[in-house]
Amino acid sequence: MSISLTINGSPSALELDASTPLLYAIRNDLDFKGTRFGCGSGHCGACTVLIDGKAVQSCDTPLYLAENKNIQTIEHLIHEKVGRIVQQSFLDEQAAQCGYCINGIMVSVISMLTKNNEPDQATIMMCLNRHLCRCGTHTRIIKATHRAIRELKKAI
Repeated sequence: MSISLTINGSPSALELDASTPLLYAIRNDLDFKGTRFGCGSGHCGACTVLIDGKAVQSCDTPLYLAENKNIQTIEHLIHEKVGRIVQQSFLDEQAAQCGYCINGIMVSVISMLTKNNEPDQATIMMCLNRHLCRCGTHTRIIKATHRAIRELKKAI
């Protein structure tokens, strides 16, 4: 079956089963390796992408739910203003230890800050709630998010 996807602004037609997880198409067919497989059940957040601006776990999202929608991966998002600020803040705070989960976390933070550049602590915690970091850099991730908020205010 032919599925039409628009990923990072580029349209693609893939011959895949409509129930194939979006993550598999992103990594295996379109070669975007920044979106990672973690748990395969939508619980860890390593596979987070934006679909029409909303942070979504791609490992349990079938292709038919993403068809004809705007999908953005970390590779695209870090080239936009908010994405560059978030990426630099995470680097400055050394928020990644092994780095496996960080791309998904940054996608969620970028999504949050694109919609609300002054989130309160409860909003930040809600944004990060669907992500697991097995290295335990949660404190640095939160610090990096606060730094991104401050840097974004300076940039506006």
